[in-house]
Amino acid sequence: MFQESLFLSQQDHKLHVRHIWQKEGGVPVLMLHGAIENGRIFYSEKGKGFGCYLAQQGFDVYVVDYRGRGQSTPSIKQDNSHGYYETITQDIPSLMDYVFERTGQKMHVVCHSWGGVLFGSALVRFPGVKQKTLSNLCFGTKRQVTVWNSERLIKVTLIWNRLAPLLSKRKGFLDAKRLRFGADAETHRSLTESVSWVKKSKWVDPVDDFDYEHAAKRVVWPPTWHLTGVKDKVLGHAQDVQLFIKESRNRTARFSNLSRSTGSQLNYDHINILTHPLAENDHFPQLAQWLRNHS
Repeated sequence: MFQESLFLSQQDHKLHVRHIWQKEGGVPVLMLHGAIENGRIFYSEKGKGFGCYLAQQGFDVYVVDYRGRGQSTPSIKQDNSHGYYETITQDIPSLMDYVFERTGQKMHVVCHSWGGVLFGSALVRFPGVKQKTLSNLCFGTKRQVTVWNSERLIKVTLIWNRLAPLLSKRKGFLDAKRLRFGADAETHRSLTESVSWVKKSKWVDPVDDFDYEHAAKRVVWPPTWHLTGVKDKVLGHAQDVQLFIKESRNRTARFSNLSRSTGSQLNYDHINILTHPLAENDHFPQLAQWLRNHS
């Protein structure tokens, strides 16, 4: 298996794309991470993770770091003048164009958490995104958080919706990695944009008022599979994953809630659904076959 770092110039930014492959000419897979993280949720240099697993199965994998995250430059600490609006309207369409031009093939798109909301927003907004998509696979993707429990109160209501915007306002970014509640930083703009959606709200862009939910009514979605884990109590709770499926009008989407009671070896949560060693024997083989079926 081989890995290399590619860089896509996007205005004053260079977006890092980790290319992972084992054989030439495989069907391409674009992987999009969520908030306060980067592309390393999908791979390691030692060959671990879902991205590496798919490469071993013959797919041609491209793992993205959003602006300022991971190995993308400049870092958020150096430039934090952007938010998720740029990710949806500029970066995701450009990344898909880049992979399509490089491979000459349509691609599967794999998303973790908030990455699925960003991709879904780009897909309903830009016909060219859908035209290049073979299928969409989402892990723990929700837009609104409607479930109520103690974990939601701490992680979402107190930290994400209130404390994080306050901490990020002065410097323009939240150093979530240093504060030990995330793997990467977030800009103040991306935080405030996501907060406006995480609360009970309409799927309308907080920057230019584009109505995504209305646009979704006209979209025939590509084959889609949403997965979450039974121990994901708030960041990708089954209730909120299904709410996003409903509001995106994705009527044929498949949904799975992974647990021992449904045949898995583990009750999975928001992170280990992608990172636990048992995943390679539990759901990874099924997902790889599903991608082949839609190739």
